[in-house]
Order: sequence, then C-alpha cells, then structure tokens
Amino acid sequence: MTLKHWALVGGAVACLNSFSVVAAPWLESGDPRARFAAQKLADRGHLDRGVTTWPLMWSAVKNGTQATVKADQEAVGLAQAYLRFEMNEQAQPGFRGEFALSGQSEIPAITGFETNSLSKAGTSINLQWQGEIWGVGLKPAYAYNPDDDKEFRMDGSYLAATASNWVLGAGSVNRWWGPGWQSSLILSGNARPMPAVWLNRADTYAPESTWLNWIGPWDFTLLAGQYEGARAVSDAKFLGMRLTFRPIDGLDIGLSRAIMFGGEGRPEGLSTIWNALIGKDNGQLEDDDPGNQIGSIDVRYGFAIDQQSMGLYAQMMGEDEAGAFPARKSWLFGVDWTTSLLNGDQQWFAEYVNTQADDFLGNARPNVSYEHSRYNSGYRYYGRNMAASFDGDAEAITLGGYHFMDNGSHLSARVSYADLNKDGASRVVVPSANVFYTVPEESQKIAILDLGYGTGLFNGWLDVNVQATDKKIEYVSGSKDQWSAGASWTYRF
Repeated sequence: MTLKHWALVGGAVACLNSFSVVAAPWLESGDPRARFAAQKLADRGHLDRGVTTWPLMWSAVKNGTQATVKADQEAVGLAQAYLRFEMNEQAQPGFRGEFALSGQSEIPAITGFETNSLSKAGTSINLQWQGEIWGVGLKPAYAYNPDDDKEFRMDGSYLAATASNWVLGAGSVNRWWGPGWQSSLILSGNARPMPAVWLNRADTYAPESTWLNWIGPWDFTLLAGQYEGARAVSDAKFLGMRLTFRPIDGLDIGLSRAIMFGGEGRPEGLSTIWNALIGKDNGQLEDDDPGNQIGSIDVRYGFAIDQQSMGLYAQMMGEDEAGAFPARKSWLFGVDWTTSLLNGDQQWFAEYVNTQADDFLGNARPNVSYEHSRYNSGYRYYGRNMAASFDGDAEAITLGGYHFMDNGSHLSARVSYADLNKDGASRVVVPSANVFYTVPEESQKIAILDLGYGTGLFNGWLDVNVQATDKKIEYVSGSKDQWSAGASWTYRF
C-alpha cells in the first residue's frame, strides 16, 4: 500500500463515475475527512444524495456525483480526490485487509464523530471480500483492559448481500444518524456497535414516479439487534428505523426511531412490536407495555458561499409520544462551514446540545432522557450511551475544526464546555461491576479539549489523539483520568 497521500492532480480531475462499484459496501462512519468531502460536494450541488446517515453507501457516492464537479475543481479538488482514493482502496471487487494496533492511557468518555477503540490497548485484523452480490468482513480483535470486560470482539464484522437496490446485512457496524459533528441525539458511535440484522437502500436516488419524485433522493434503514445480557432487563431487543429525504438541493430531512423491547420477563412477540410501532405504550397497557422508545427529527441545509460551503442544522429527540409527535424533547443546534487555507481544506463547526427533557423550551424534566422505568440500564450498550456521549440531563457547547493537508495528513482540535447531570440525580441501574457505566454521578461543569494528528508512517497510517479535562469526571462506576493520550497505527494490504 502507498502512503495515504494520493496524487492530487490525477485525483482531482478524475470523475467518480469512472469506477464500477459493487454491492457491498459503504464508506464507514468515523472518518471526518470522508464526511467533510461528501458534505462539501453535496453542499455545492455536485453530490445529489443525502449526507446525514452513516455509513454512506459507495453506490450512492458514485451514482450521485454530478458532471458539474469537473468545473469546480478549485473548490472541491481535494475533497473529490480523497473520495476517489478511498473508493479505489475500498470499493473494488476482491480481497483487501487491514492490520491495526492501538493504545491509550485512558478510554475517553466524551467522543464525537471519530471512532475510538474503547480499550486501553488492542490489536485487530480486518479481512474483507467483495463480489457482485455478496460482501463479507471478518474483524477479530483483542482489547486489553476495556471498560466492558470483553477482551475478544468482532466489531466491524458483517455479511451483506444486494438484491435489486436493497442491501440485506448482518453484523456489527458503526452508525451515525444525524447532522451533528459532536453529538447525535439518537444513534452515534459513542458505544460499541450492536450485533444486528439490517436492510437499507444501496443507491438513494429519487423515486421515478411523478407522484413521489418531489421527495428527492431518499434512504431508509431498518435494523434489529439485541442488547447484552448483563443489564437490568437482560437480552432486551432493539429496533431502529431511519428515513431521510432531500426534497430540494442542500436540504436533508431525517426521521428516526429507536425501540427497546422484550428481554427477560418482557413480552416480545409480533403484537408487542406492533403496539410499539403505533405508539401504544407509556403505561397504556400496564404490565404489557411494549417497551422504551425514542424518536427524532433532524434537518440540515447546506449551501455554497463563493468557493466554500456552509450548513445549518438542528435535531430534536423526544422520549415519549403525544399526538403522534415526540414529547419530552431534547435539542441540538449547529452550524458548520469550510475554508481553504495553508494549501489545505478546513472544516469548522459550532454545536449546542441540551439533553435534559423540555429544558430548552418548557419546564425541565430531569431523569427522563435515555432512561426508562422498566429498562433501568437505559439507552446504553455495555455502559455507554448509544447517542450523545454527554448522556442525559446535560447541556454543552462545542467548537471544533479539522485541517486537511494536501499531502494527506490532518490536524483536529475540539473544545467543549459541558454541564453534566444538571440536577445531580441518576436513575440508572448498574447490574455488573465489570462494566463501566459512563453516566455522570453528580452535577459537574467540565471543560474538555481534544487534539488529533494523522499522517502516514511505515507504509501505514498513524493517528495520535489527546484529550484533557479541567477536572476528573465522576461517573456512577468511578472516575476518569483528566488526561488521555493515545495512538493507533493501521496497515492496509
């Protein structure tokens, strides 16, 4: 493998449509440069597909890229070249592999769009094969001193097949639903990916029907998984759904829903699923209450400014339902924009999130968001929130930026100021001392700094990251160190 600095001139002038992309696969969640690239192309009108659901299917990137990109190389040349490089590396038929090593002094509790190994040290090998219909990935990993006591993992493994324009898969895949860079209110990469089966569109093109064409490019994802056994209600089931559409250029609208049901001692038949889908819960069925569910609506509008782009976005999450709409709401607002300085590209963002129900508009309802009266371990997988890493009852503002250099290296910086667990109480039940629950134990005001650097090294790729807080954060399972310094090295073959 060559170092991760692609040939800019050749990459910038090549059209993505020259590639033949097979069924499997996707551009994984957790790569901020890939997200910047796809988002800038979409905001400038060169990628006619939604960009708020990750992973992003390669077929959508290929088929959605417009011929207009050729005339805008000064603005999007670096972005397009990176997508072209990754497509050439990842989306071709046949076999490919990666070997990775990682280590860090502390497992960060506060995470953003980037992925984290969630262990003090570890190693993995990622073997993937793609054909015309089938795709398979095996990623056995060893995790040293993890927060969840699970040293052997298969996170990132999958089996997927394509029929018509639909992908049916099974495995553990990282996902990010929503427009936020620091947080998602419904599903993020903060927790380990849950083993699940799923169905989603391969290419998210607009309906051909004249009656439905107005919704523009659309995507739908349905996934069904199972929680771990060491919970207040062991082996609970998970059902997630997300529909996105793009009715006008630059406007992405997403509707998401997550349902926790079943498990030990709880009903989980078809009638239970149906009652959950139609919202017949919140005590209406007493002991047969189908479960815990949350819903979210997110909107992002991106547009061009001279040779750059900007986006405005918002997300609302409701813990309950009232009149067929989410109630007991949490909110997220943000703005992102790009620049091109110092022979590179920059992605900037400012984001505000409030996960205390009805605190932003109305009377605050503490200990509601991501909690439930029966599923007392909450909306968490192996102790980590499946959505916002600040967890419930938090208010935070984050300023962040990435500098993507023309030789492939990148720098990142992010600073957050957060008011965690604002009312100082917690409803979470921790059933196992072997699992560290990153749920703030008391009210705490924290400043958090994240720095990162990535570059080619020894024919592979090195990422170095540092996180620092102004004081230790106290969680229900103990405290986290103020400093976390880590590095990971990946070699592709």
